[in-house]
Amino acid sequence: MTRPPRTRPGFAEAGGSVPESKPPEKADEPHYYGHRDRLRARFAQGDTLPDYEFLELVLFRAIPRRDVKPIAKALIARFGSFAEVISASPERLLEVDGIGPAVVTDLKIMEAAGRRLARGAVAERTLLSSWAAVIDYCRAAMAFAPREEFRLLFLDKRNRLIADEVQGRGTVDHTPVYPREVVRRALELSATALILVHNHPSGDPTPSQADIKITRDIVAVAGPLGIVVHDHIIVGRDGHASFRGLKLI
Repeated sequence: MTRPPRTRPGFAEAGGSVPESKPPEKADEPHYYGHRDRLRARFAQGDTLPDYEFLELVLFRAIPRRDVKPIAKALIARFGSFAEVISASPERLLEVDGIGPAVVTDLKIMEAAGRRLARGAVAERTLLSSWAAVIDYCRAAMAFAPREEFRLLFLDKRNRLIADEVQGRGTVDHTPVYPREVVRRALELSATALILVHNHPSGDPTPSQADIKITRDIVAVAGPLGIVVHDHIIVGRDGHASFRGLKLI
């Protein structure tokens, strides 16, 4: 009878355990693929992501074959927040290493989507009963713009939005506004009320003396024609100011 050859006792035979072998990683799979999957899973589970990680999710589509975390962090460092990144001008975005036209397009789509969502919250509603939505819309539309913009919300007799128009764009600290032009446009649209809105690119929404004067001039021209100025809202990165709330009108 032939005996099987004797083998030297191994670690398991000696009473130990053999460590499980890990499957080899794919040599052609970049290290950040796992990070992308984990980040998507956290987002799907409702985790609150910091701005740079939320920005990574946006960058995944436009930059499929590169670790985008350093790019996302560079954008936040440059502009300050997610909102400020997507609101930045294409020219300034392209100055950041790793950012090309495809990324800029995706970021501008995000910005436009945010504005459209905010506008949807005020459309066909009585604005004076949806004031928080009005503020959110104004901030989404203007708070991070690099130059001053003067926006007019035209309302009907039920205080529903008829039109939303940018009346003028100016410099970093001034926009020319002409009260008679404001009122003329209100009459063209058959509006019976207005909400004035403009932004302060400096971030501080505190009204200036010039802001107060132009508001009172518009009220003085609009009043005799039956057009009510409900409020003048100033928005900035640091919040907003309401002339009605400050008892300036």
